[in-house]
Amino acid sequence: MSFPTSAGESSAAHPAVVLPEPTAPEAAATGRSFKVTVGAYVALTKPRIIELLLITTIPAMFAAQRSVPTLWLVLATLVGGTLAAGSANALNCVVDADIDAVMRRTRARPLARHLVPTGHALVFGVLLGVASCGFLAWATNWKAAALAVAAILFYVFVYSMWLKRRTSANIVWGGLAGCMPVVIGWSAITGGIGWPAWVFFGVIFFWTPPHTWALAMRYREDYAAAGVPMLPVVAPERVVVRQIVIYSWAMVACSLLLIPASSWIYAAVAVPAGLAFLAIAHVLHFRVLRGVPATPMTLFHLSNLYLTAISVAWAVDAAVGLTVVGWPR
Repeated sequence: MSFPTSAGESSAAHPAVVLPEPTAPEAAATGRSFKVTVGAYVALTKPRIIELLLITTIPAMFAAQRSVPTLWLVLATLVGGTLAAGSANALNCVVDADIDAVMRRTRARPLARHLVPTGHALVFGVLLGVASCGFLAWATNWKAAALAVAAILFYVFVYSMWLKRRTSANIVWGGLAGCMPVVIGWSAITGGIGWPAWVFFGVIFFWTPPHTWALAMRYREDYAAAGVPMLPVVAPERVVVRQIVIYSWAMVACSLLLIPASSWIYAAVAVPAGLAFLAIAHVLHFRVLRGVPATPMTLFHLSNLYLTAISVAWAVDAAVGLTVVGWPR
């Protein structure tokens, strides 16, 4: 194929330019480059965080339906939620690029390694947000779409751009964005938000500080080097573990408020899981008070397991359990 060099010039006046076929090593390199690029854009969305958010979306839908929702609505809500969470996480990567490059835990992220241009990441995040809003509005309802947009904006502008670098309470209030999948899932089913959704919203709200502070205790030097005033950076360990215990008790107490609106299935999981979480939180507290090296990552990993366990229990209870006390939708 030949191309005219300027307007009005015939391609016949210039011989065709034949491009050489790429060699096998060049083709392989191109394939690897494409794979790396795709992987980098996927990494911007922080898939592991999205998995945790979706775990709380599905139970809320089951609880709102008080049975198994239609497969289409579940899939549509999960797709829309994934796009929204991916948007928030990608935009967070743009805002936190300087922090990520300093911290050992995050220096492998795409923008820290310059695998994706910052402008491209910004456009990518915005497009995901627009897609999530449009898709949720079409597939579910406008309330779910509006809640998703509110979660993105809150996470990016309130938490990432304002709270994170200014206050040790950053994750307390910033964690509100992570609570939104519950009300989004409920709203996708009913078009409203029932009180059980707000209760589970509270569970995640109180769960977020112990979960995050445990991680921040392990990577305290990273956060300090990046200038992020997480509580373990600006407060003594004794203060941190005391706060972890307080929030853990509030979380477990909030989780038990769902028992009157559930059956024995949820209670059989929520009670022992809550006791186990409290036990580990108190062990961490006692170790710090006695001057024994703390093991915060035990609590961090348990926190993921705890949230998964009670979320699944809530979903199973709604699907097959017998409601003791019902609630208006």
